[in-house]
Amino acid sequence: MPTPFDLTGKTAVVTGSSRGIGRAIAETLALMGARVVVSSRKSEACELVAAGIRERGGEAIVIPCNISRKDEVEALVAGARARLGSIDILVCNAAVNPVFGPMASLADEAFDKIMGANVKSALWLCNLAIPDMAARGGGSVIIVSSIAGLRGTEMIGGYGISKAALFALARNLAVEWGPKNVRVNCIAPGLIRTDFARALWEDEARLEKRTAATPLRRIGQPEEIGAIAAFLASPAASFITGQMIVADGGVTIA
Repeated sequence: MPTPFDLTGKTAVVTGSSRGIGRAIAETLALMGARVVVSSRKSEACELVAAGIRERGGEAIVIPCNISRKDEVEALVAGARARLGSIDILVCNAAVNPVFGPMASLADEAFDKIMGANVKSALWLCNLAIPDMAARGGGSVIIVSSIAGLRGTEMIGGYGISKAALFALARNLAVEWGPKNVRVNCIAPGLIRTDFARALWEDEARLEKRTAATPLRRIGQPEEIGAIAAFLASPAASFITGQMIVADGGVTIA
């Protein structure tokens, strides 16, 4: 019997995949046999990731995209189809957080930017990619959220609101598209050692406090989230939809 973790012949689009969690997801999907579209705003950074995948025997192309711009999101999906055929796996990972501080200082423009990039873009991508998945008999969507959507915070409240919205987006899309065998799930990482979260882990005092309150006594690595996304994309997760997998070392249960 074939392994339930095999993604050979599948095409995956991963946003925000030039570094951090997105890069780890793209690399892991490729390792499992998927053809991967590496995408972020800067093509040069994407090319480095795609080249690394190809050097290891995988297949990857680059399509730059600023997920805040609908025309670029449309071009990403259309380009992926034109160059690699059908999209079987969609990973909505790209996100922004332009404000670090209490919500009393959160300007309207900043809030709109957060919600547009983190939530609206995911809806755009899903509405563009899912109908074709359904027409072909199924597919998998993975939305990268955060435990910031589960917990209150004094410093990244706007970001947390956007990440909580993604849980609802996944559940509703899972209900809408489940009859067509399209699965939609979320991953909610805790603190991961990425450039995006650098302000949260580079401060030694803050890091020591976090790890002391974490049952595993450490923060996560991007590769640990990449493996979860690959699992959700694979046949091994064929009966899982509308769910949220928390990967935080135990922070939210301690």
